[in-house]
Amino acid sequence: MILLETVLEIKIRRDNRPFWLKRVHWWFDQKYIKNVLAPQFENLGVGPLVLGVKYLHINGEGISVGDFATFISAPDSHIHLTTWNADKHNGKIEIGDYCLFSPGVRVSAATKVKIGNSCMFANSAYISDSDWHGIYDRALPVGQSKEVVLEDNVWIGDGAIVSKGVTIGQNSIVGARTVVIKDVPANVVVAGNPAKIVKELDSEEKIVSRADMFSSPKELDDLYLEIDRISLKKNTLIRWIKSKFYPSSDQ
Repeated sequence: MILLETVLEIKIRRDNRPFWLKRVHWWFDQKYIKNVLAPQFENLGVGPLVLGVKYLHINGEGISVGDFATFISAPDSHIHLTTWNADKHNGKIEIGDYCLFSPGVRVSAATKVKIGNSCMFANSAYISDSDWHGIYDRALPVGQSKEVVLEDNVWIGDGAIVSKGVTIGQNSIVGARTVVIKDVPANVVVAGNPAKIVKELDSEEKIVSRADMFSSPKELDDLYLEIDRISLKKNTLIRWIKSKFYPSSDQ
């Protein structure tokens, strides 16, 4: 999948690579995903897109990801999926299909974090099922730990924190910088510290999820491949090399 490469590099940052060079880089990224990243997962579904392959960190056992996951990491905003598998703990992270992880997202589990299909995580969101140290005994991990569940199509906002033992219902949205310490029902928007319901979603409105977006992956790939061909057609190898030595917004 090349969707997010296109979105980021056309709309946010100019891509000076010629089309053929971008495809070469894409080929090497796919090899890295298959040979380096995939073996670190308990299961990695089909069609993963990883932008910034070297900045996605898989730490621990029992981490599984469904089909068509998207990870956008960056040199200054790595993504971390971490389980604690020691001291009688057997942490697991289970991620459904079509999920999106933005730069800086961290998911940590000493018991279990279960994420449904089509969930989205904005920059620097943090999901944890544990305190990681006790209130009084701060010398040893893990402290209190209780499973976290995010149902299908949950959207976690920028810098939000979801704490141990929380269940967030289907379609609900957690606002930026929100701290969630109690369960959130389905179809609401919560915000604040601690999180409070600020809006109920309109039951008459159809919610379009990432599952709908990926209903025809081949057509989606073909569309964005054509966008790349058009947007990069004037780029040359010399221009790309020049941009490396003399970076400029108007390159």
